[in-house]
Amino acid sequence: MTNPTLDKFGYPESLIEETFHWVVLLRPAQVTLGSLVLVCKEPVQALSDLSMDAFVELQQVIERVERSLHKTFDYDKINYLMLMMVDPDVHFHIIPRYSAKRIFEGVELQDTGWPGPPDLASCNELNTTTMHALRRHLLTIWG
Repeated sequence: MTNPTLDKFGYPESLIEETFHWVVLLRPAQVTLGSLVLVCKEPVQALSDLSMDAFVELQQVIERVERSLHKTFDYDKINYLMLMMVDPDVHFHIIPRYSAKRIFEGVELQDTGWPGPPDLASCNELNTTTMHALRRHLLTIWG
């Protein structure tokens, strides 16, 4: 099952994990290293409309997100943004936060908003090869 939000964020090519209710995708615009999008597969546009099963599974998915991102990139904080202004399906932007630069595949990535809110307008540009490498890397450590 797909929805416009999944399509916009590159599903299935950007897929990191898929559960019964949720899909974790590598965010095409890397606000910070390891930025993800967590999209609900239920046809709902309000958080309060999620099924109880989706809420239960959400906790399990977030646990894997945090464990995996912390293990591989050692983030300082993590932000979950639920904006849903352009893409109305229930979803979260997951932005790991870093007090210092990170380097992946020879590319230096900055958290330009640190220590304030994430700077969504200032994304780290990664070419297609580096994005594929980042996805592969996350898939090898996920869980």
